[in-house]
Amino acid sequence: MGLTHQGSRGLHVESVALEDIAARFGTPCYVYSRLALTAAYVGYRDALMAHGLGERALVCYAAKANSNLAILKLFADLGAGFDIVSGGELARVLAAGGSADKIVFSGVGKSREEMRLALEAGIHCFNVESTSELEQLNELAGGMNRRAPVSLRVNPDVDAKTHPYISTGLKTAKFGVAFDQAFDTYRRAATLPHLAVKGIDCHIGSQLLDPAPAAEAADKVLALVDRLAAAGIVLEHIDLGGGMGIQYRREEPAPATADYLAPMLAKFTGRHEKLIFEPGRSLVGNAGLLLTRVQVLKPGAEKHFAVVDAAMNDLMRPALYDAWHDIVPVAKVGAGDTAMPYEIVGPVCESGDFLGHDRELALQEGGLLAVLSAGAYGMAMASNYNSRPRAAEVMVDGTQTHLIRRRESVAELFALESVLP
Repeated sequence: MGLTHQGSRGLHVESVALEDIAARFGTPCYVYSRLALTAAYVGYRDALMAHGLGERALVCYAAKANSNLAILKLFADLGAGFDIVSGGELARVLAAGGSADKIVFSGVGKSREEMRLALEAGIHCFNVESTSELEQLNELAGGMNRRAPVSLRVNPDVDAKTHPYISTGLKTAKFGVAFDQAFDTYRRAATLPHLAVKGIDCHIGSQLLDPAPAAEAADKVLALVDRLAAAGIVLEHIDLGGGMGIQYRREEPAPATADYLAPMLAKFTGRHEKLIFEPGRSLVGNAGLLLTRVQVLKPGAEKHFAVVDAAMNDLMRPALYDAWHDIVPVAKVGAGDTAMPYEIVGPVCESGDFLGHDRELALQEGGLLAVLSAGAYGMAMASNYNSRPRAAEVMVDGTQTHLIRRRESVAELFALESVLP
């Protein structure tokens, strides 16, 4: 994300010292790089253009990864579409200037009100995940005198070889229509008068580092598309979802975007369908970090603890997935500084409140730490547990810093509550 050491000022994002960001906006604080966000999107665009798919492809940013309005606006300005999973995300995308006709609406439990709002907005497509949803959407669209554009999210039963909580393409997952039922479900959809069958969708999981499972899923999807065409159901687009992973550990690099996409894109030579991807983590994950300050160093007989001012409510991934984030001191480590193995923990009253285990670091109370690769599912999953205000968010653009979400106040946490009379 353009993270560099620059002399005595320590780590910088682009041309701005993290020390200055902490002084101005406080900690904990999420920091994003506009340059890194842009480069990640351009990586998808260039890979698609290199395969001759520039005009027949749409990159729909998965807004659930990070739905800050400034980030949504940046991607909208770059030409992105959006993958949404709620009415709230629909409202956010539209408020940020996203085009409704570039929105795909995924999710297993869309409410009728969410369907209505999306129909009124004129979205590109609903990714339908059950026969019941098809029937409900048909009924609702009929009552509005409209035809709802739909694709089926097909579950190809492919093992994504990722964490079980973020693996979505197996038979045991709640997502999608079972592959062996998909053909008949498409035939049913084609008979419903208020639906327009437009495409097919597939998403097998997240944090995928090996392109082979996604390519295997693409083969199964294309075989179904051709079978449907032979039966007279010709689809306009094929949505292969997202899921490409990022580098969380310095010693475990992630594939380049072009290399990851290549096995899938090669399968589209000579085909007519429009191609859609739904990346989230790979666009924002490495473009953000969580800035936190060491409050207390607490040595122990078996473990040494560094208590920082960020916690599991700020970054849930370590507690939820036992996920790894590299953690580095903001100040340059001096020649005389001694590193020790630390548990990096927060002040929340839970034993599961940690950001990193057994990190070999030279630390001082009051020092700043950067928790890296935190741009995806960091702020998006943040909560107010222990009545903690959520962190500020800052965007760095060259030499400039922009506050894109101010820190919450404690009073705002209970502003919607009332005591009994």
